Amino acid sequence: MRRRIRSATFPLHRYSLPQLVVDGVLVAIAYYLAFQLRFEHGPTGYYSVLRERTIWWIPLLGVVVLAGCRVYQRRWRYAGQRDYEAIVRAVVLLTLFAYVAVAIVRPVEHSSIHGTSAVEIPRGSIILFFFITLAFLVGGRMLAKVVYERRSLGLRVPKDARSVLIVGAGDGGRLVLREILRNPTLGLHPVGFLDDDPRKQDLRIDGVPVRGNTEADLPRILEDAEPDEVMIAIPSAPGVMRARVVRACRERGIPVRTLPTVFELLQAGGAVVHQVREVRVEDVLGRAPVHMDLDRVGAYLAGETVLVTGAGGSIGSELCRQIARVRPRRIVLVDHAEDNLFRIQRELEDERHVQAQVLSAVLADCKEEERMREVFTEFRPTVVFHAAAYKHVALMEANPVEAVRNNALATRVVATVAGQLGAGRFVLVSTDKAVEPATVMGASKALAEFSLEAAAARFASTRYATVRFGNVLGSSGSVVPIFRRQIARGGPVTITDRRMRRYFMTIPEAVQLIIRAGSLVIEDQRPGEAEVFVLDMGEPVAIIDLARQMIELYGLDPDRDIEIEDIGPRPGEKLDEQLFNPYERPQPTAAEKILLAEREPLSRGEVESMFAEINLLVLEGDAAGLAVKVTELSAVRAAAPEPPPDAELLGAHES
Repeated sequence: MRRRIRSATFPLHRYSLPQLVVDGVLVAIAYYLAFQLRFEHGPTGYYSVLRERTIWWIPLLGVVVLAGCRVYQRRWRYAGQRDYEAIVRAVVLLTLFAYVAVAIVRPVEHSSIHGTSAVEIPRGSIILFFFITLAFLVGGRMLAKVVYERRSLGLRVPKDARSVLIVGAGDGGRLVLREILRNPTLGLHPVGFLDDDPRKQDLRIDGVPVRGNTEADLPRILEDAEPDEVMIAIPSAPGVMRARVVRACRERGIPVRTLPTVFELLQAGGAVVHQVREVRVEDVLGRAPVHMDLDRVGAYLAGETVLVTGAGGSIGSELCRQIARVRPRRIVLVDHAEDNLFRIQRELEDERHVQAQVLSAVLADCKEEERMREVFTEFRPTVVFHAAAYKHVALMEANPVEAVRNNALATRVVATVAGQLGAGRFVLVSTDKAVEPATVMGASKALAEFSLEAAAARFASTRYATVRFGNVLGSSGSVVPIFRRQIARGGPVTITDRRMRRYFMTIPEAVQLIIRAGSLVIEDQRPGEAEVFVLDMGEPVAIIDLARQMIELYGLDPDRDIEIEDIGPRPGEKLDEQLFNPYERPQPTAAEKILLAEREPLSRGEVESMFAEINLLVLEGDAAGLAVKVTELSAVRAAAPEPPPDAELLGAHES
């Protein structure tokens, strides 16, 4: 850190001293010229004496005022709008102080028949002094900045520099360009911009041309410019555009990197170009990310006690992060995994700066009713997000007793205790595998949805809802981390069927929509019913395409470097997942990207009978019988008459 000349009033750096001297000289010259220009042949008589007697201390007053306005906080070559605003304030104050000081100190007086009076600075001179001083101080800084930048731009490009094509000629692209030009040691040479804004076509930015757009012109420009790499300098670029650029570059073996968001830059720090990251899988899924105003959609959580089960998991931890932003009274973090619970608690306190008194980390198992009752009695949560669940399909097939105990029975326990102890809202995080389930995991989540219907019928004061969505990128149950590990090992990347497609969403997207769906629990719900909200996941993605894109993002060729191996589908695995059961009808809600799965509720008696049978099989540890039974019970509605489809809504959803 640079040493400062310490002063409570005037914070100055060592490099400020030359600036003080130059500014003092400029103020003196401005003061001299103000008198010289005011009078046709220069000041005479009293005014000439006044200038001579004050020209030495007016510059001193000037540098004191400039320092007081914090003008010397940065070097001239880095001056920006705020620095210029500070100079304007300082010159206004200097002009006023100079005029008043001369009037009070009275350095020159003249006598007349009426007595002795002070000689004041002529009004014309003081106005000229203001404008000349302002022009000198602002102009000097602008000149220094221009000279410095031209010197940087004029540096020779190293012979071995890598050519770079920058996508985006906006603020992000200009920031990257200037960083490259100012730092020749980076070994990069910009060869042009791409931008879809027609107003920027054929422009030159700091001498670098805008060559065309990312649609019609991209292939031609890649062939003509032959860049060594491409940088996407639009942090908020839509997924469709990113996918188009990445696809065209990968076909030609050109690596692609992307500028991070401002949040990522602030977290990591350092030079912009060094923070340019590799394109992530979520960047190329072919759709724009879902963004919501969390302060607005999560306003119902402000001042509430919110309990999150599975708080250390991928969905649960992101729920905690986003809930903390809307200022709840308390967040109760519940998890039975000690390491995960400790990790999210420390993150919220140390990195997210959530006050310790707002957080309560509770080590507890949702399957234990008495322990859940203790937790709810102690904290009295008003909103509950139940995200605790087992997610790995193959593992649950091998352990059906634990799958049902944790996913179905535990949900019933938590939902019942929440109703008994007066929670206002209860939101279950479900999955598309609960739709026409063909696996134990899917069936267990379908039964969890059923348990909320019984709870809603029993506890009218608590509003219950399920939020159902597909695969979440990067979550513990997602295929993406598996692909990453396989690629890092050198392959093969294994898929179960080349025809398989899945819905995908990022963790932050999913959690925003879960929180928004929580607000719909009151807005759209009929008392005594547990509604199912379904997140619009966009278009399903072919797993084979996802695998190929991930391999390409590592700079590898899926046809040469990493093998993609088809190992055949696992038991119960479907080629396509659905978001709605045949007996459910999509209905719009007040929230964009969230649909209501309208269906006839099961009676409380039916649900209680289901769980009585399941409980008995769990107690007996009959894994085979339990696997068969939960699949039968979860399909109990299959024979129900299918409601007439709403063609308009279904068509909109499919599109």
